[in-house]
Amino acid sequence: MQEKKQDQWASKLGFILSSAGAAIGLGAIWKFPYMTGMNGGGAFFLLFIAFTVIIGLPILIAEFIIGRGAQKEAVTAYKVLSPKSNWSFIGKWGVAGAFLLMSFYCVVGGWVLTYSVLSIPGLIIKEGADYPALFETITGSPLITLIGFALFLLINVVVVSFGIKDGIEKSSKILMPLLFIFFIILVIRSLTFEGAMEGLRFFLQPDFSKLNASNVLYALGQSFFSLAVGISVMVTYSSYLRKDVSLPMSAASVSVMNIFVSLLAGLAIFPVVFAFGLEPAEGPGLLFIVLPEAFAQMPFGEVFLSLFLLLFLFAVLTSSFSMLEIITSAFTENKNRSRKKVAAFAGILVFIAGIPAALSSSNLADFKIFGLTVFDASDFLVSNIMLPGGCLFIAIFIGYKMEHAVMQKEFSYGNHLSPSVYKVWFQLMRWLVPVTIIVVFLGSLGLF
Repeated sequence: MQEKKQDQWASKLGFILSSAGAAIGLGAIWKFPYMTGMNGGGAFFLLFIAFTVIIGLPILIAEFIIGRGAQKEAVTAYKVLSPKSNWSFIGKWGVAGAFLLMSFYCVVGGWVLTYSVLSIPGLIIKEGADYPALFETITGSPLITLIGFALFLLINVVVVSFGIKDGIEKSSKILMPLLFIFFIILVIRSLTFEGAMEGLRFFLQPDFSKLNASNVLYALGQSFFSLAVGISVMVTYSSYLRKDVSLPMSAASVSVMNIFVSLLAGLAIFPVVFAFGLEPAEGPGLLFIVLPEAFAQMPFGEVFLSLFLLLFLFAVLTSSFSMLEIITSAFTENKNRSRKKVAAFAGILVFIAGIPAALSSSNLADFKIFGLTVFDASDFLVSNIMLPGGCLFIAIFIGYKMEHAVMQKEFSYGNHLSPSVYKVWFQLMRWLVPVTIIVVFLGSLGLF
């Protein structure tokens, strides 16, 4: 007989918004625009949508099914569903992926925190300001970067220490809707700039001649990164979920919100990029350069920038909460260990592991791994190897190992979908998802 989970989501809406927060964060708002800018514009966006719907959504449903079916965190879930086997390595893979992802993700979170703090007294938007130079100054300072990194991690540790209902869910239900509202305001203003239409064409008009096998791999990785699938974060989140919530509909809601926010990010960023003669392939600093430029052209721009950055900071935090949660829950499940102590210890380890990535734009700028900085190498490893690898393992587990009876029950709870919908999902997971991941990965290696 399974132990009852002591911590649960208080509502379906809280679960969906928290899951969306875990998915959206830096993936949709920070990473999506610069990845799109560097990988073909509209063609990349179209591929991203296709991969999200056809590959990412089925995997998200799968992670939800595994988590709620076992009602355990990532590592233990696979042990419950497949006892006397070694499939728990998928959960361990996820914990390792979440740890590595946090090590550079929280560096960017520190950048967002730094910009948020500077925006409150109006220190960002100035007459004749050089926003690219400001970004280089912030990321090029070891002291500023490490302090931002440490403070961002501290916030994570404090919130995750309080658990699901009292920490993550309450904040998500208030601040996620506000982020959507402010994003729409920014989009409306961005589209009124002279030259904005050129940015729209770049973002929404596909040019497939710009694509190659590597771009396709990046689009697949971006869809996984944005949905937070492949490292069993959603396995842990759904383990706290009641049986009366529809997993397919919840996953669809998260996926739609993710695509919508990615669309808003593109509509907000690229019109400004082209209107002000900026470079769409700017890289990780694109958002931090474009946002001040856009808000500087608005009445009360400093106030709006400050509010937007604070909401953006929250979106980034909701994602990092999910990563620290999977690490914390893996080491507190069925063990007499304090959640607060485990969260604090995990935070310290993440900080130590993330120092090289934090210094990639300063002291370690010349240190390269296969031609990449530590930050970029960590990002590549997680986004293009660990996330697709984790998704492949999950697809194989669902397609060939997990019991059909458990999957069908979890798929059917809380909805009246036709049994044929389940059959389609299962065939996607058994054949299309793993084959697509393997083909895209091998193609990126130039093997065919």
